[in-house]
Amino acid sequence: MAAALTDLLQRYLEHARVQRRLAARTLSLYRDALQRLQDLAEQDGVALLQLQQAQARRWVARLHGQGLSPRSLALELSAWRGLYRWLGGERLVSHNPIDGLRAPKAAKPLPKALGVDAAVQLAEHADAQQDPRLEARDACIVELLYGCGLRVGELVGLNAQASREARGWVDVAGGEVQVLGKGEKRRSVPLGSAAAQALQAWLAQRPTLARPGEPALFVGRRGGRLSADQIRQMLKARALAAGMPSHVHPHMLRHSFASHVLQSSGDLRAVQELLGHAHITTTQVYTQLDFQHLAKVYDAAHPRAKKKSPV
Repeated sequence: MAAALTDLLQRYLEHARVQRRLAARTLSLYRDALQRLQDLAEQDGVALLQLQQAQARRWVARLHGQGLSPRSLALELSAWRGLYRWLGGERLVSHNPIDGLRAPKAAKPLPKALGVDAAVQLAEHADAQQDPRLEARDACIVELLYGCGLRVGELVGLNAQASREARGWVDVAGGEVQVLGKGEKRRSVPLGSAAAQALQAWLAQRPTLARPGEPALFVGRRGGRLSADQIRQMLKARALAAGMPSHVHPHMLRHSFASHVLQSSGDLRAVQELLGHAHITTTQVYTQLDFQHLAKVYDAAHPRAKKKSPV
């Protein structure tokens, strides 16, 4: 059982409560962090007022090795840093041994992408019970999200006709989509044949839904521009109806587009241009998805990848 916090640490927590006005939840987390700090000091026979940065760094590494996440370690260091800042103000220490220490970077989760077969299954799904106008619209939305790798905000901003005011539009004759992406940067994305066919089908139905003078390419039942949330809800329901095994959202189709183009071409720069990424490092995450795909193929197909059964 851990020893109770020393009077010194209790005084700091009181200071944090009264002077810094930390919330009760934050105070509770700080108390836990200071308890760990005290326990580490007792285990190693180190006086907290004589703590050196090298020792503090070893403790951070020890906690990380014990399973504390980077996010938890960042909170831990925040509590420790605040303690030593206060101790310095009380003239009990000459320096802050926590200054300059950083928690390990948290690994960014890889984006979720559909497999090629699942993406095609979703794109080819048709609901015979749906209003044919809405069915044509929703099929076109899926084709543009997956076939062109658009962000949902870019898709929402598309107009039926090109104009100076339009944030984006589809040039059917030229076979491309003009979009205004992040940072107000325009880019052109090729329009595939499947997306072009779906677009033609929707444009034939659109006049029966759109309000007079409505510029939006995609409109709802009331004739106005669809919102990003409406598209998310539609896609979620359509994916379930198509038998998708997991929740599908618009950005997953963008990830699928990027991953599948990279798997087929291996051209990272081209994928960067298609996605409208300002930096190649943003696009490089798809190389990890591509490697995962290759690793699965290897594990399934290569005889030397199969684990031997225990004798």
